[in-house]
Amino acid sequence: MMSAKSNTNLRGQLLVNEPMSRHTSWRVGGPADRLYIPADLDDLAIFLATLPSQEPVHWVGLGSNLLVREGGVRGAVIVTSGALSGLSILDTGMVRAEAGVPSAKVARFCAERELVGAEFLAGIPGTVGGALAMNAGAFGGETWKIVEAVETIDHHGERRTRRPGDYKVDYRHVAGPVGEWFVAAHFRLAPGDTANGKTLIKTLLAKRSATQPTQLPNAGSVFKNPPGDHAARLIEASGLKGICEGKACVSNLHANFIVNQGGATAADIERLISRIQATVENLHGITLEPEVRVIGERA
Repeated sequence: MMSAKSNTNLRGQLLVNEPMSRHTSWRVGGPADRLYIPADLDDLAIFLATLPSQEPVHWVGLGSNLLVREGGVRGAVIVTSGALSGLSILDTGMVRAEAGVPSAKVARFCAERELVGAEFLAGIPGTVGGALAMNAGAFGGETWKIVEAVETIDHHGERRTRRPGDYKVDYRHVAGPVGEWFVAAHFRLAPGDTANGKTLIKTLLAKRSATQPTQLPNAGSVFKNPPGDHAARLIEASGLKGICEGKACVSNLHANFIVNQGGATAADIERLISRIQATVENLHGITLEPEVRVIGERA
């Protein structure tokens, strides 16, 4: 691993040819041309301003919901986890959480301050940035239902505050101003009982542990639920629980999860995704749409 700094004003960590397997929850992925871990939002703005205008930029939080191919990632990868970590209550009473804060940490923070409505975030295995980008949800809750405002940054390092009305929000999909990325959210929550909030979070986490393969590397739910049905039900009904491509297998605990049994490659996972899609479509006439993002080049 080689580190370098192209700008003496940068305070973060710039890594060259950094293996993405170190930054994804599936533990697979080839090298990123450049990977930057900013010191804070101001430092991130400086870094973005140094990039060529056409350079691709990829954002990674905890690396869940992401498949990186073995050929690696061209352009710059920005890791927000452990970097954009601000979490506070604003004068407006809103909870402000930066993009790198784990969703589960937001849930606990709110419950401890007698604010309710964010408990479902405990079931999302990612960060605030990813939750905003895909309108992540769990246990009946969805991220954008509690969003009052978002903070964004563009390729020039310019920051803006936007309202939900600036975005088209659907199930696991968010579209908005082109060329801007989420760096923080302001969540609107109601006052409530701390004990009840903490109990609900414990219940949701226990349910997650009992129904999801949290002990093995995975990326969360692989497919979106089709209208009126569940991807896991369709996959299980197709007899696909437990099937493998190499060391990538459909979880026996939850059919909408693919686990790395140890030594799986991105190609294994991608082949398994395609196999699941083809089988479900053949048997049920339904095309499952992946929830995970696939980036990078094939080896």
